Amino acid sequence: MTAAFEEGERNYSPVQLTGFVEMCERPARERPRQLSRAEIKDLTRREFLVYKEQRAVWHANIGPIKTAQLLELHDGLAEIVESNRQDGDKVKPSAVVDAFPGLGKTTAVLDYVKKYHRDQILVHGATTPSGHRRVPVVNITLTGNITIRGLNEAICRFYELPESGNADQLAARAARSARAMCTTIIVVDDIHFLDLRRTNHRVVANHFKHLSTVFPVTFIYVGVGVEARGVLTDGLDDEDVDLAQAARRMTTLTLPPFTVDTEVGRAQWRKLMLTIERLLVLGDAYRGMLAEDLSDYLYARSTGHFASLMTLIGRGCRRAVDSGEERLTVDLMDTVKNDVAAERGRLELQAAIEAGTLTTKPRRKKKGPGRRP
Repeated sequence: MTAAFEEGERNYSPVQLTGFVEMCERPARERPRQLSRAEIKDLTRREFLVYKEQRAVWHANIGPIKTAQLLELHDGLAEIVESNRQDGDKVKPSAVVDAFPGLGKTTAVLDYVKKYHRDQILVHGATTPSGHRRVPVVNITLTGNITIRGLNEAICRFYELPESGNADQLAARAARSARAMCTTIIVVDDIHFLDLRRTNHRVVANHFKHLSTVFPVTFIYVGVGVEARGVLTDGLDDEDVDLAQAARRMTTLTLPPFTVDTEVGRAQWRKLMLTIERLLVLGDAYRGMLAEDLSDYLYARSTGHFASLMTLIGRGCRRAVDSGEERLTVDLMDTVKNDVAAERGRLELQAAIEAGTLTTKPRRKKKGPGRRP
């Protein structure tokens, strides 16, 4: 047994260059050693606490899992980014990842740009031809009271540049750094805070259009209900929507929830359950614990939203460890609380499952004639 707890949470900030690089380049965590229930009982008190810590951190950081939805989103992002090789006198089209909360949009986009960052460094080197540090990706997050100066300041903060000066000075400073450091992607998360029904936010949106002409990058915007807030239509009324520049410069991608009303959807859910099963470190876990015994239950409890599912499983694992049960069961999971949205949405799904009108289980394939049973 490991003598000391080697690693806890990695408390980096992905909206600052140092933290973002650490997120991209730090080695993946090692899965904690698999011990049986008997072996766990033989641990000393300290050894048990160390093992508990290791498993808690591991279970809290499972993923991202390469689901069909995530892979499709990555393919869409790659199509946009890798074809954006326009010269500096042309505006590069942007990507908008617009989906419901709790589906892992931010995680999926960060997973894509982490690989993109590593690949760019591998191909072009860690420094630019002029000797600057190469920074392929900038990652920022908007706030509810975003201003032009605040936006420019966030980009400068990521680059670890001085944050003094007015909005124009900050924008010029950031643009020079983007060129010098060969930045090719800027991720803007929480773009839904930009509500173009508000005059001051339309000013910020127009500034984004300006930045897209002076930064030689592909912008990737991530948010909830982006189209409904007018971001894709410049806040124009329906009769004037054809005049919107944003609609011609942006391509919308999404990350849908898991659905089980088709055989394909049920197969994808089962594959997810089997994948998560293999990643859990519980002393009495077994194949089929999720995919067979808890599949319908977990779908109802999470309403098919990945973030809600992983929250529920992570908390369930903590309770399984503390109780000594070392496996996930319906009785144990019934004692675990989940997020408000999932708890509100579970009743209808649970009723349908109990009535037999909904299931996550794929249909068993019939054996052909002449095959042995």
